[in-house]
Amino acid sequence: MCAHALVIGVLCGELTLLPTTSALLHPALQAPMFVNPAAVDLGTASDFAILAKAGVSTVPESIITGDVGVSPIAQGALTGFSLTLDPSGEFSTSNQIRGKMYAADFGGSTPSKLTTAVLDMEAAYSNATGRLHPDHVELHTGILGGRTLGPGLYKYSTGIGFSDDCTLSGSDTDRWIFQIAGTMSIAGGKKIVLEGGARADNIVWAISGASYFGAGSHFEGTILGATSQVFITGSSINGRVLAQTAVTLQMTTVTVPPPAPPPPPSPLPPPPPPSPPPPSPPPPSPPPPPSPPPP
Repeated sequence: MCAHALVIGVLCGELTLLPTTSALLHPALQAPMFVNPAAVDLGTASDFAILAKAGVSTVPESIITGDVGVSPIAQGALTGFSLTLDPSGEFSTSNQIRGKMYAADFGGSTPSKLTTAVLDMEAAYSNATGRLHPDHVELHTGILGGRTLGPGLYKYSTGIGFSDDCTLSGSDTDRWIFQIAGTMSIAGGKKIVLEGGARADNIVWAISGASYFGAGSHFEGTILGATSQVFITGSSINGRVLAQTAVTLQMTTVTVPPPAPPPPPSPLPPPPPPSPPPPSPPPPSPPPPPSPPPP
């Protein structure tokens, strides 16, 4: 019989198929080791808290910490912000923005800056949605409220939803990438919770359909959306909203997460041991004995 064949055991009066010890230990029969997903490169799109191709609107007062950009559409698609154009003509400001607002029809290098950022956003979306070999496929059938999710690559062929809080648990170097072919929604008052050191800048949600963030909800991570992103009254996100259509805000708080702290410096090598002291000089030779007196 093959060394990896199943043997029959008896447990509680029932026949049970048990793997042999060699089957349990054989590398080919063990679960593969988890590999942390590589980071999704946002390129210059990471310079923005919100970047959209078709416009950004707000019902005041929203609070956005970071820059906002729209392209290829013009500044008329930035609505509800009461823009004040900077004398340079390259950006505007708003009392709802802790940063700068850019549009494709502003002057200077702004148009090329935005074109590059939009291309980088689209490339990041293609990168995230094109990842192969997911760690989880249709996990919990996309009903993720009340769940705790570890790091990895998640794939959903339809939409996902959060009817309750959801926890992402992992270290500060772990990553989460969600490939979502449908829509995404989080119910009012519910939140994404980070646990164990997990960081928002290591979480990417690549969403083919529209996303809806209920009133008072809180979200974590970077949204790479192929279509619209709608934030209802009092919702918030610690992350970025990068949309290939439009972003709608209603008294929403958007905060770019701080960058990861630099790694601690390498410890200095120990000092070399002290040199041994020089050898002591040899003791002086004794004087020769006196000569005998002459006869």
